[in-house]
Amino acid sequence: MVFKNIMPFILIFLFAVSTTMAQEKVTISGTVKDQNTNEKIIGVNILLLPSKMYGVTNEYGFFSLTVPTGDYTLEVSYISYETVMREIKATQNIRLNIDLREDALQLSEVIVGSKSRTNTRSTEMSVAKISMAEIKRMPVVLGESDILKSILTLPGVTNAGEGQSGFNVRGGAVDQNLILLDEATIYNSSHLFGFFSVFNSDAIKDLKLYKGGIPARFGGRVSSVLDIYQKEGNSKDFSMTGGVGLISSRLLAEGPIVKDKGSFLVAGRSSYAHLFLKLTDNENSAYFYDLNTKLSYNLNENNNIYFSGYFGRDVFNINDNFENTFGNTIVNLRWNHLFSDKIFSNMSLIYSDYYYGLTLDFVGFNWDSSVKNYNFKYDLKQYVNDKIKLSYGINSIYYDFDPGSISPSKPDSGINPFSLDKKYAFENAAYIDVEQKISEKWQVSYGLRLSSFLRLGDQEVSIYENNQAVKWNNDLNIYEKATPIGSRKYSKNETIASFANLEPRVAVSFSLDEDQSIKGSYNRMTQYLHLVSNTASPTPLDIWTPSDDFQKPQLLDQWAIGYFRNFNNDKYSLEVESFYKEIKNRIDYIDGADLIANNNIEQVLLNGRARAYGLEVLLRKNTGDFSGWIAYTLSTAEQQTAGRIPEELGISNGDWYKSGYDKTHNLSVVGSYFLNKKWTFGSIFSLQSGQATTFPTGYYEYQGMQVPQYGARNASRLPAYHRLDVSATLTPRKNESRKWQGEWVFGIYNIYNRKNAASISFRQNEDSGQNESVKLSIFGIIPSVTYNFKF
Repeated sequence: MVFKNIMPFILIFLFAVSTTMAQEKVTISGTVKDQNTNEKIIGVNILLLPSKMYGVTNEYGFFSLTVPTGDYTLEVSYISYETVMREIKATQNIRLNIDLREDALQLSEVIVGSKSRTNTRSTEMSVAKISMAEIKRMPVVLGESDILKSILTLPGVTNAGEGQSGFNVRGGAVDQNLILLDEATIYNSSHLFGFFSVFNSDAIKDLKLYKGGIPARFGGRVSSVLDIYQKEGNSKDFSMTGGVGLISSRLLAEGPIVKDKGSFLVAGRSSYAHLFLKLTDNENSAYFYDLNTKLSYNLNENNNIYFSGYFGRDVFNINDNFENTFGNTIVNLRWNHLFSDKIFSNMSLIYSDYYYGLTLDFVGFNWDSSVKNYNFKYDLKQYVNDKIKLSYGINSIYYDFDPGSISPSKPDSGINPFSLDKKYAFENAAYIDVEQKISEKWQVSYGLRLSSFLRLGDQEVSIYENNQAVKWNNDLNIYEKATPIGSRKYSKNETIASFANLEPRVAVSFSLDEDQSIKGSYNRMTQYLHLVSNTASPTPLDIWTPSDDFQKPQLLDQWAIGYFRNFNNDKYSLEVESFYKEIKNRIDYIDGADLIANNNIEQVLLNGRARAYGLEVLLRKNTGDFSGWIAYTLSTAEQQTAGRIPEELGISNGDWYKSGYDKTHNLSVVGSYFLNKKWTFGSIFSLQSGQATTFPTGYYEYQGMQVPQYGARNASRLPAYHRLDVSATLTPRKNESRKWQGEWVFGIYNIYNRKNAASISFRQNEDSGQNESVKLSIFGIIPSVTYNFKF
């Protein structure tokens, strides 16, 4: 109701401001597209000479510049495309449609791609960018180009270990990352327990990872935002792209629905290693498949509609007695509308579903759980004048959490149907962002997000003494589950708990000259959802739970400062950033917490806090036959859960302890070498501190058995992790009379066969009776070969 009351006044005010400030000037606006496909291009640099006024195309290829009347030269540039120059007589408002043509020379020789140059003028900082061309040239495990594996080569980004799902940003947990595919939320970003990501690189157009300085249009997570956009499809000609690898293949088809007005894109992937296992009488299997689709249609010069979707499933089967199925489904309907040459809008209706299913035939039951959301977004971008650009909008999300239900899988099963309580919530937000050029040297962006969260019935909620679901045992000095003293039934859509938060954002840039600047930023963000997991890396069995009277919303405060510079006519770039962040109400677990099928999950969870700080360095070589980057991060990530009253000791005696996402040192060296038109080589060297973990410090004997005694949480570490990957791409000489284009990609993952520790367990040797440690390694050296094609 608050949003409905204030939004009309905001819109009237903004319209009045723009009308007043835009007098005596004209607006040059338009859309930038790929000449061959009509694909709109994100992040194109627009420079107006001799004024040196500049802009960048938005997520839908649109730009707008407001200038005094006069004669100008418009320079439109994007690496891997030929630069376009246009002479313009700006005597009235001008609408342009600009087509860029791929530069064959740059496509061959420039490996780093379109996003490498550090923008020293803008306030944007703590943003990680890799072009799709870079990603496809990186050597990766099992021969499949992978977005998530690629961003791990950038500063501040790590994961829980080899073969693990998800990623960690600046010491944050996996659930603190907001992952968006065409604006729809992805809850599990991995296939085959982390071996592949859910993102088909052939279908992806652009990605951007915000580690800090996050715009106010994003909310709901406290660590990062990974914003990914799918391609729109070729509206000029039909084409197909694909690849065949050792264990998976992919195929993409795109073409016009109505030439130059509408297009379609369909892309599919599937793994098939399980088929070879069956030839060896191995009854176990694991495979995945997914489908990307997008329809785009241009109604007229002011209106475009898009329909995009994704469906993916993983299937894990053991002896036909155990079957695990899980995956994401998203659907998004979007409408772009230009109110004028200064106001661009996008409205989205989004459905997102993460499903987890388990069948145990030897027990005789099925387990099903899911988290769904229904999302409405309305975003506007207003180019007020040559100094001010506004972004504002609203967002409403309705959540439906199904923690799990059990049903018999066959008629003779002795299992009685059982369901955990479903949970419902409603999250709303309104935001405004301002980008302002104060002078030639100073620029600032500032914004405010107002978010609210309602935890809703239908549910029966337990009541505890002193409202404490976890109690402290003074005799044993441990936390235990509290016993409910009653319960309260909440009817459908009745409010169980409510929260509201203001989330200010600000970033400042000071240009020392055209090639170097100093930037600083501050973010306040709120996260109302929690991922309950007993592992450092997410698994399909993890459950999402909303904030309530027991699990409070997570609140982040993050500060960052950095130095940015381009060298030698942009041949090299340097980014150095330091950050510090604090998070309140980070969930922690009591010792021995049982998380699976627990209808009173609040009985094993505590509210703690977390902090992380560090230094990030990124040095790039952007052009030439040899290109790449060196990324280094020195950081610390800690967590603390102190006692609520003086008698309580808290977790780990209430002291700060290393979180499972702490990696003191993280180094990546990425290189690509263009030998000639036939051969291109790539390599990645990775080195990082071992994951923090808890090892036993001793043992005692009980009835002839040795029982380990563990020390403080995460006081130990796994051995340091390092490996070297290499690849070679062979592009056969093209027959000019044929449309078919192909290339062979040869790769070796972990070329010196380093046996990195995924975990270390401790046990008593059955023969000798001595205690021993056992290292688990997932990957050694892995060769791969993939054939990619396009026609």
